[in-house]
Amino acid sequence: MMRKSKFCRMMMSLLLLMTAAGCSTAAPTPAPTMTPQAATTPQPEFTPATPAPQEETSSVLVVYFSATGNTERAAEMIAEQTGGQLMALEPTEPYSEEDLDYNDENSRVSMEYADPSRRTVELVQTTPEGWDDVTTVFIGYPIWWGEAAWPVTSFVEANDFSGKTVIPFCTSASSGLGDSAQQLADSANGGTWREGRRFSSSVSEEELRSWLDELGL
Repeated sequence: MMRKSKFCRMMMSLLLLMTAAGCSTAAPTPAPTMTPQAATTPQPEFTPATPAPQEETSSVLVVYFSATGNTERAAEMIAEQTGGQLMALEPTEPYSEEDLDYNDENSRVSMEYADPSRRTVELVQTTPEGWDDVTTVFIGYPIWWGEAAWPVTSFVEANDFSGKTVIPFCTSASSGLGDSAQQLADSANGGTWREGRRFSSSVSEEELRSWLDELGL
């Protein structure tokens, strides 16, 4: 009787375990995590760079040699009022203050004046860029013994002025234009040479403006 009761208890325990196992549920499997695709940024289309506009070359050139700064000042005012380009004539062997002492017979300019074969002055730059596009050339210089300073003659002899209008001007304390402009025209290769003008060393903007108006510039 006791064995039967023990057997019954064992069977009931086993039945309870089986029932509990049948009622339990397995843990749900986590859903896979989806990684979002990175947003694609539209790439800009390549646009070729637009070349910067080229500056127009001025048709007016103001070229000058200045020994003491007076001609340079006048040339700068002419260039400003005409919209022209400036070109300073620079000897490869610059003139010193002693070289320009015409009261000293042993100074450089005095010896060059005494011996014309020494008046060919080599320049750092003889022909400016865009020379072919220039239509009007102002040529400024100081007066040396009634003539244009030698570096200016070197410039004139080295260039072709065909198709260009050339306008000489000089600055001096007392000397007049003399034959300096005509001598330059005679030394030049072509060009239409207009009558030159002499200005004092302290020429004003108003004087130059009046002259340019007379020239129609």
